[in-house]
Amino acid sequence: MSPRPPTLVPTGDPLAELLRCPPALLDTTLDQLRTLIVVRESGSALHAARTLGREQSSVQKQVDTLNRNFQRLCGEMLVTKQGRGKDFLFTPTGEMVVEAARRTLGEWLEEIHASRRRTGRTLTVGTTEHTLWILARAWERLSAEFLSREIEFRLTHVRTKDFWPRLEAGQVDLLCGSVVSPVGDSTRHDKYDVMEWRRGSPVLLTNLSAVELPTAGVPVSRLADLPLIVPASGLIADFLNQWYGPDFRRQLHIVADIDDVQYGMALMRSQLARGCMIVTRTLGRRAVEDSDLRIIELAHDTEPKLEMVSAVFARKGERDRYEPDHPLNLLWDALRREVAETGHTPDA
Repeated sequence: MSPRPPTLVPTGDPLAELLRCPPALLDTTLDQLRTLIVVRESGSALHAARTLGREQSSVQKQVDTLNRNFQRLCGEMLVTKQGRGKDFLFTPTGEMVVEAARRTLGEWLEEIHASRRRTGRTLTVGTTEHTLWILARAWERLSAEFLSREIEFRLTHVRTKDFWPRLEAGQVDLLCGSVVSPVGDSTRHDKYDVMEWRRGSPVLLTNLSAVELPTAGVPVSRLADLPLIVPASGLIADFLNQWYGPDFRRQLHIVADIDDVQYGMALMRSQLARGCMIVTRTLGRRAVEDSDLRIIELAHDTEPKLEMVSAVFARKGERDRYEPDHPLNLLWDALRREVAETGHTPDA
């Protein structure tokens, strides 16, 4: 006969309720909760043990302990075995506890990261592949000081479509990347501090012959007449969205949808897809080396006239809340010096 779970009656007093927490709940550790999540993801104690770098018996012991504790708390175990070689079966209570564990550990990690960021112990920078170079040059100025102060410097690859969500959610402290902007307009934003370093217009990269597509410039208004290779999202999709509207895919002749520009260039080199792809001028120049691909100029004959802006972004006002020697301010200043030395130049 299963032991009867304790009856918990809310008192309305948060402190009183905390003081009355059942021992079985208080004995549950964060390590046990992490193990439970890994078991849920991997399916078994054996697979979880391999993931965690532990003995299977250690993982099984934690699962057994959780089962006993929650049997007393809720009247139901968290997991049951289905037979040799089969994955654990999670009960409804088990699924509930897993989701609560995800939230608990996620919130702890988020708060710890926020505290480390505030105290200058951690700095996380998001960057695209094509903006790594300026960050690398700034890092040369800072690496010795960051290492001596034991500042944890994290880098993460961020795609253009994820820029603002990652920055707003506090997952990164600073971003290096490119955005679409009206020609000549200074990049301003209500939510972010912006430091520009380069502007440039996109070009067409194509594997079509000069007979199919003459070398003379192609007006933006003629893009609808060309076979296009288009990324699902990101900078180029932003251009097309502003030129042709949100339903641009229905107005254009798209011969290939891609997730990565490099894959699009590989498609054209292989001749599996014949058409054009909008790219940055720098990327286009690299692509035509040792290949039959060509660059065609884009003539901006429609409104709005757009260009891409490479810049550094940080949450507005955040740097002002920190001391001058905070890692975020040190990196911002190092990048500012790199921009000043490089010059605010077009992507020629």
